[in-house]
Amino acid sequence: MQFATFHDLEDQSVFITGGGSGIGADLTKGFLSQGAKVTFVQRSNPEKFLAECEGKYKYEPTFIKCDVSHIEELKIALQTTAKEQGAVTVLVNNAANDTRHTLDEFTSQQWDQTMEVNLKPHFFAAQEVVEGMKISGGGSIINFSSISYMMGNEGYPAYATAKSAITGLTRSLARELGPHSIRVNAIMPGWVLTKRQMKLWATEEGLSKHLDRQCLKEHLSGSDIVGGTLFLASGTSKMMTSQALVIDGGVVVTG
Repeated sequence: MQFATFHDLEDQSVFITGGGSGIGADLTKGFLSQGAKVTFVQRSNPEKFLAECEGKYKYEPTFIKCDVSHIEELKIALQTTAKEQGAVTVLVNNAANDTRHTLDEFTSQQWDQTMEVNLKPHFFAAQEVVEGMKISGGGSIINFSSISYMMGNEGYPAYATAKSAITGLTRSLARELGPHSIRVNAIMPGWVLTKRQMKLWATEEGLSKHLDRQCLKEHLSGSDIVGGTLFLASGTSKMMTSQALVIDGGVVVTG
C-alpha cells in the first residue's frame, strides 16, 4: 500500500512498541517508508518481518527484544535507541493484549497483568522520552487506544478499562507537555483483522454483524491505521494535541 509522504518525518528517530507484528508491523513499515529511523520492541523474535524489510528502505529497522510490562527493560530500550539513532522525537505506544475474559473468571493478578501491558508502558515510555523531546524542540507521542470501550463491548472488561484510561492519560499529558511543543494524541482503531484476530476471535457471524455497523463496508487492515498515525507524527498536524482520532470505518463518533 502506498502512503502519503510526510517529508519532515525523514531521519526522525521513531520508537514503536509491539512493532513487529499485527498493526505494529504496518506502523513500522509506514515510518520506514518515510525515511525515518525506526526502533521497535516486542517479546517475540520477528525474524520473518525483519527479512521482509531488509534492503527496502533508507534505514534498516532496529529490533530490541523487550517485554513492555517490565518497565526497566522498556526504559533501557528507549535509552539505547536515543544513544544509537538520536533522541526519540516520535513515540508510538502500540503494544497491547486483548485476550478475552469475563468478570467472574478474572483474578487480581490477571487484572494487574492487563494494566502492565495495556496502560502502564504508555505512561513510563512517555516519561522516558520527554527530556530528549524537550532538547529537540518538541515531539509527538501517539497512544493507541481502541473503540472497544466506546462501543460498550462485552468480553474484555479489564482491557476496555485500560483503553479508556489511555484517552484520559493522553489528555492529561497533552496539557502538561504542550508548553514544550510536545503533542500527545490517541489513535482509536476499530476492529482491525490481524492474523491474531482472525485466528482467535473472528467468526463469520461476528464479522458480518460488525460490518453492518460500519458506514464503510470494508473490513479494516493494519495498513488502514498507518496514514492517521503518520499524520499525527508529522508537523502537518502541529496544532493537534489532546485528540482521539477514530479510524474504524464509521462505527462510533466523537464530539
